[in-house]
Amino acid sequence: MSSIGIYGSLGRMGVAIRDILAEQGVKLAGGADAGDDPAVLAAAADALVDFSTPAALESHLAAARAAGTPIVIGTTGLTASHHALIDDAAREIAVLQTGNTSLGVVLLARLVREAATRLGPDWDIEIAEMHHRQKVDAPSGTALMLGEAAAAGRAVSLGEVRVADRAGLTGARAEGTIGFASLRGGTVIGDHLVVLAGVGERIELAHRAEDRAIFARGAVRAALWLADKPAGRYTMDAVLGL
Repeated sequence: MSSIGIYGSLGRMGVAIRDILAEQGVKLAGGADAGDDPAVLAAAADALVDFSTPAALESHLAAARAAGTPIVIGTTGLTASHHALIDDAAREIAVLQTGNTSLGVVLLARLVREAATRLGPDWDIEIAEMHHRQKVDAPSGTALMLGEAAAAGRAVSLGEVRVADRAGLTGARAEGTIGFASLRGGTVIGDHLVVLAGVGERIELAHRAEDRAIFARGAVRAALWLADKPAGRYTMDAVLGL
């Protein structure tokens, strides 16, 4: 069985992934955190999982490329430059980047895309998310993932239709836009709600994370799936065969 290495092994997700590896009898190749050499871990693992920080992504990708080791990236708060680095790395190694490793969220995104396709732009789409008070990025990576799914369903770019701030007198809602609202407080692991509102009716698609272990299970499943894949950029949809 493949061995898994963890970047960000001392963080919440890193600890949760360690627990799932032990629970499933999967070999832990080791962990690397701030101050450690990422190349050592990359050379020791059959697949890597990265839940560290955006600032560390470049060095982790470089180490994975040098070792030829597939990597699952679950770090959120990534910018366009980070995605360019991922695209470049995917020419040489297998890379799976996702805003959420929960299998339930992956299915939710597919439902959102299907609904957006079938209902059309005259149905308004709003995405609300809530996380614990320590979360540093907003909207969450998962909310953006759901927004991307909705935009893909309408064959548009999320950047063209995204609305993340409605403070002040903003006027009437523009047709075809996708709105975001972010809430922070307490110890909420992650709640996401997608509202599709039509005239006289609405559809609400939601996911609530009750245990951080769901993300760890999905990450381990993704890493094991990715371990023998050729170079390329992959998604969680592929892990589930969607």
